[in-house]
Amino acid sequence: MIHSPSFLIRKKRDGFNLNSEEIADLMSGICQGEVADYQTTAFLMAVYFQGMSIDETAALTDSMRKNGEQYDLSGIPGSKVDKHSTGGIGDKVSLILGPLAQACGLCVPMLAGRSLGNTGGTIDKLESIPGYRVALETEEFSNILKDVGCVISGQTANLAPADKKLYALRDVTATVECIPLITASILSKKIASGTKTLLLDVKVGSGAFMKTQAESRKLAKSLIQVAERLGVHSRALLTQMNQPLGYAVGNSIEVMECLEILQNKKNPNFSSSDLTKLTLELCAHMLQMGGICTSLSEAKKIAQTRLEDGSAWKAFQKMVLAQGGKLEELKPLAPHRVIWKSEKSGYLNKMNAEVIGQILIELGGGRRQVGDPIDHQVGLAFHKKLGSEVGTEDPLVTVYAQEKNIKSLKKLEMQFLECLEIGSTRKRTSPLILEQLG
Repeated sequence: MIHSPSFLIRKKRDGFNLNSEEIADLMSGICQGEVADYQTTAFLMAVYFQGMSIDETAALTDSMRKNGEQYDLSGIPGSKVDKHSTGGIGDKVSLILGPLAQACGLCVPMLAGRSLGNTGGTIDKLESIPGYRVALETEEFSNILKDVGCVISGQTANLAPADKKLYALRDVTATVECIPLITASILSKKIASGTKTLLLDVKVGSGAFMKTQAESRKLAKSLIQVAERLGVHSRALLTQMNQPLGYAVGNSIEVMECLEILQNKKNPNFSSSDLTKLTLELCAHMLQMGGICTSLSEAKKIAQTRLEDGSAWKAFQKMVLAQGGKLEELKPLAPHRVIWKSEKSGYLNKMNAEVIGQILIELGGGRRQVGDPIDHQVGLAFHKKLGSEVGTEDPLVTVYAQEKNIKSLKKLEMQFLECLEIGSTRKRTSPLILEQLG
């Protein structure tokens, strides 16, 4: 390295901007093992407290992208549009959206991630499908995209390798909620995987990294500004995450919910209208950005038709098969089932989705530390959404747990009930789509 890690850490710690050469040098050193993990952690903490300018963030993103393999998808025909969510409790949109957008005429190269903090990861959910390969090398990624039109894969060791190390360290050093780091992490992978058009779903609320609309707007603006500087056309929607999306929270159970929607099954015990509605809205924006439609209303009608006529389900099956998955062997839910019921009557006005994410981690469905195994079978199925009327002893959630979890279930139930607000009058719920940028 030209610059010592301690010099660059000190410079950022003291509030000075790093230039593009210094950032590139540091990222190269991280990739080549010349920077120790404790030094990388110190750099992350310095950025967390001092922030980064847009120039710095763009330079960080670009250097992370260049320190590794880069996909060239220019030879694959069709309009290519990707989508990224900043993550939330029960957010399994990608599993439906990717195949749906492909069924509507787009080519969808989707690079997804694992769980980070309290939020679940698309790749963890897909690994509930036995055989599904989430680590596709460049050639196979391109071939599946060309043949199927949709691919959802995880980050390989050679794709933005600096991000892989930073991503893991952020998760265990309380530096997840940092806009420059989030921006660089998301965009370095997306751009390296060949993305030129990107729709961003930026979550807002208790189950999101960003708790307020102002914070989420700031993140969305950062993502759009950096993406456009690096040649990626982007748009962002701020969407509500004050409760789980859909009815399922977990890995296998979220896949099952997606299968119900893709197959147009009407589960009498649950309502997934918010999940379906958001998926259709996002698909409409992707179709407009990809030039399939000029108006969002027209695009939404096409998406609705392709979901209802089974085209999206066929596209999903084809994608899973191409990536080695066996849907008929989907991992079953954990055997121990318990129902948590309401202790009072009234209207469900508030739900701390972050606590729900923490409960899933306690059950084994998420990670406390990097490398922790995930139990795909545990999960929660919700019976009530915000605004619902509830009576005393009404079922609120069904918990699927392992035998080893039984002793902790009463404590977790208390945590769950404490995270709810049930009032005598119904409060207005936030709209699903809060704002559009770009």
